[in-house]
Amino acid sequence: MRIRIQVWGMLLCLLTVMQNHAQSKTDTAGFSVSVFNEQGEALAGAIVEIQQGADNTLVKSAVTNKNGLSVFYIPVTAGFLANISFIGYQPVKVPILPKNISDKFLRIVLTQTAKDLANVTVNSRKPFLQQAQGKIIVNVEASVTNAGTTILEVMEKLPGVVVDKNGGISLQGKTGVLVLIDDKPTYVSGSDLNNLLSGMSSAQVDQIELITSPSAKYDASGNAGIINIKTKKNKQVGFNGILSTAFTQGRYPKSNNSLVLNYRNGRFNAFLTYSGNYNKGFTDIYALRKYYNPSRALVATLDQPTIFISRNLGHTLKTGFDFYAGPKTTLGLAFTGIWVNRETSGDAAAHWINTSGGIDSTIQTNSNSTNHFNNVGVNVNGRHSIGKQQEISFDVDLLKYSISNRQNFNSFFVSGGQQAEGSRGDLPSGIDIFSVKADHRIQISNYSKLESGYKISSIRTDNVAAYDYFDGTQWKEDLGKSNHFLYKEAIQAIYSSMEYKKAKLSYQLGLRFENTNYDAHQLGNSARNDSAFSNHYSGFFPSGYLSYEADSSNIFTVTAGRRIDRPPFQRLNPFVLIINKYTYERGNPFFKPQYSWNLELSHQFKQFLTTTLSYSIIKDYFSQLFLAEGTDILVYTNGNVGKMVNLGLSVAVQLSPAKWWSLNSQAVFNYKKFSGYQNVNYQSNISQLTTSINNQFRLDKNYTAEISGFYTGKARNDIQERLLPTGQLSIGIARPVLQKKGTLKLSMRDIFFTQVMEGNTDFPNADEYFILRRDTRVINIAFTWRLGKPLKTQHRSTGGAKDEIDRVNGG
Repeated sequence: MRIRIQVWGMLLCLLTVMQNHAQSKTDTAGFSVSVFNEQGEALAGAIVEIQQGADNTLVKSAVTNKNGLSVFYIPVTAGFLANISFIGYQPVKVPILPKNISDKFLRIVLTQTAKDLANVTVNSRKPFLQQAQGKIIVNVEASVTNAGTTILEVMEKLPGVVVDKNGGISLQGKTGVLVLIDDKPTYVSGSDLNNLLSGMSSAQVDQIELITSPSAKYDASGNAGIINIKTKKNKQVGFNGILSTAFTQGRYPKSNNSLVLNYRNGRFNAFLTYSGNYNKGFTDIYALRKYYNPSRALVATLDQPTIFISRNLGHTLKTGFDFYAGPKTTLGLAFTGIWVNRETSGDAAAHWINTSGGIDSTIQTNSNSTNHFNNVGVNVNGRHSIGKQQEISFDVDLLKYSISNRQNFNSFFVSGGQQAEGSRGDLPSGIDIFSVKADHRIQISNYSKLESGYKISSIRTDNVAAYDYFDGTQWKEDLGKSNHFLYKEAIQAIYSSMEYKKAKLSYQLGLRFENTNYDAHQLGNSARNDSAFSNHYSGFFPSGYLSYEADSSNIFTVTAGRRIDRPPFQRLNPFVLIINKYTYERGNPFFKPQYSWNLELSHQFKQFLTTTLSYSIIKDYFSQLFLAEGTDILVYTNGNVGKMVNLGLSVAVQLSPAKWWSLNSQAVFNYKKFSGYQNVNYQSNISQLTTSINNQFRLDKNYTAEISGFYTGKARNDIQERLLPTGQLSIGIARPVLQKKGTLKLSMRDIFFTQVMEGNTDFPNADEYFILRRDTRVINIAFTWRLGKPLKTQHRSTGGAKDEIDRVNGG
């Protein structure tokens, strides 16, 4: 209790200092551009470009907010132009007149291209990438080769993002990424997060935000930052929707379909999003493991070719409504559901090779597993304006995950075919999550605002691992591997953040406090003792940035922040997961959180070049660990191994070499230094390079095309594993059809079949080379159809009620 009072006192002191500082500042305002439709409604998401000269050189660009407003803190003079575009409306390019310069304001009204939405001609396209303070915004639909993919497949292509063979995600060369869907945590990681993202269609997604420097209003989790997946929400009045279907053929067929519907009229807005996909694929793994004696002399070699065939069927649903209760109040209710079923069959061989190169024995293993991943969730949200300067909002979330995994392994000696060993497991898991969040925002002046909030979350898990073994004649309980694990976690957080933007200077200062308590209980059996453990920790997490616009072409920004990564609760469970006869995976109840400090210095030259230097230091660094158990079994686990220092340099380029060609490219170089203890004191380092490129071509009035790809050089995320280079190249072409009511896309991904995962792993008294291939070389055909008809609306006031009506939270 004393700690909480002290924390609140510190935050209130910080809030008071910020408020007094902001109110003491005065300066000239920026140049504002407001964009409306013919009914006087603000258009959120319109692209506004300030151009200069006869060649229309881009000076600055921005995207309008929910009030249709964009502000430019640049000197606007005679000869400047404003170019405004918004999907479904005729683009406008107008000169900025002396009166506009004097008033520092320009109001633009866009005209819809057709009265019927079905006949809308899209004259403007969102760029593939957009730069914003502290984040990169990826417009998913702007990439032709994203058609017919899952969200996980899209993430593999994002600039600076790498997905490893275990489903781990890194951003800008750093592991520890918090994945959000519509600003809400998923609360799962590893293979469960992999199942979630591979069961969702990319056609549901509007944008993906890559946030390397999150503000204090976000959870402090995520050393590398946040990936926020924002699903589609249509704010247009009337009934409208998007139907998408895609067929993909690799070695095996795949199908991806989605439907987005929205009806908005008067005080109500109702929405529904559904996607269904079927994916049959393969995973081809080859591993060569060598065993050594204490003097490092080779004693045996294990050659392991394995093939898995998987069938994945996924359904996702999100539906709900928003109710505009009054001119200042909005309430929302949303339901979500995810159902993913995966069936996998495997065929593996284990060839034991002696030091002379001869095969001593061969064991054949047949396996099958069935995985069910189900999630249901309810969200209640609301927002209320207090006058014109203040706003309060709340979110209440209730989620339930039901995960089951049934696996069966049967091993036979090749000579004679007699059964050597059998193992089967039933691994159900339940996760219940309750979260409440409340936020307050106050506009202190025209140039500064203050945000504060409070959040509590409660997580309960119930995990069972029930294993049996076959002794040659009958099945018996394997109590040594069986496990029942109960876990409870509670997190409380408060934050305050001050943002100031005026003329050439802008900054943000924030402080967040989080308090974590958890209790875990491993139930015993006749072969295992009952055990329990608890932990409590808390910390402050400051964050902020300082940005200075030297002139209309150059912006310099410094960002800094402290972050935390908590061990995934599934990884604290000391149960055993059988990967194959000679490889297990086990949790670690002594897993501690890791803490990091991150610092970035960036320079942006117009919209053309962004250069960023970064430094981060992580204490109690998370790493996958590889342990020996017995003479031939190796165990994967996770733990804390010391510290890691990461120095990074990234260069991002956006340019148009020709009117019909736009290019986005990014290169990220990281130097990592690891130090700590794992069996012995160690130090290691690695330099790694990741690059990506996206080329968009407008061939004529109808056809657009794309060539994109990525390359990841040698990398190391775990101290005992080193990854070899990988990458892919994709192409695609698209054109409108059915009188421009639909779009047809044809694409091919991973043309040269180079997206492999390959590397080397060091074990105690052993090492292993591995290479993993999946069904990544595919050809895809996709069709999208826009449907619906907007309602004609009467012109009405754009005051406080309009601010609320423009918000469609959707949970």
